Amino acid sequence: MNWHMPSESEILHVVDKTWPAVRTFESGPFLLRLGHAGGQRVSAASSIGPASAAEIGAAESAMRAMDQPRLFMIRSQDQALDAMLDARGYRIKDPVTLFASSTDTLAQHDPKGFVAIRTDAPLEIMKEIWAHGGINKGRLAVMARVEGPNCYFLGRANDTPAGSAFVAMDGNIAMLHALEVLPEFRRQGLGLAMTAAAAAWAKENGAKTFTLLAVTANTAACGLYRQLGMVETGKYHYRIKE
Repeated sequence: MNWHMPSESEILHVVDKTWPAVRTFESGPFLLRLGHAGGQRVSAASSIGPASAAEIGAAESAMRAMDQPRLFMIRSQDQALDAMLDARGYRIKDPVTLFASSTDTLAQHDPKGFVAIRTDAPLEIMKEIWAHGGINKGRLAVMARVEGPNCYFLGRANDTPAGSAFVAMDGNIAMLHALEVLPEFRRQGLGLAMTAAAAAWAKENGAKTFTLLAVTANTAACGLYRQLGMVETGKYHYRIKE
């Protein structure tokens, strides 16, 4: 199956499609997102053009009006904005690494069987597992908003529910979200197995490329994805002022 290495901008477009905000709108040179407690990805403003200090201030006011933190996503092309926000007292928060691979590469590790069970909607036990990792109702609502092909996964270890994950597609690119494994079942290969099972589902549904995001400081997760043959394709971070 042919595939191409997606660019940083392509992956971030897939993020917006597979982990959608409630609403997006423009404020000057910024795209603002209404997140309704769905997390940083659906609440951060991103640049769509050069910004002045006054335009940053207007975006800040709009975020406050939405009862959201003053939060900006900083991509590789946003160095000027990054410097301006730094001068305004914003701190860096949660650097993220973008990963990609072909679905073929990952799907070959699919454990099949009952290690990762596919569901059309989250089961109550999956919600409990997610809640343990801080994935709350707001993030479950994000998953429910996805319009394209998607699937939920319940991970099992020693015949026990142990993990939850969500995967969705935009075109022929799939993205894994909200992979959570209960602490007592970590470092036993379940995260790898669930990622591979999600890639197998994506391949069956026509995806050629499989992508995901990981907090850069989470060295265990980043190591797992590199172990699976995934390649780093970009980075971003947030700037927040509290």
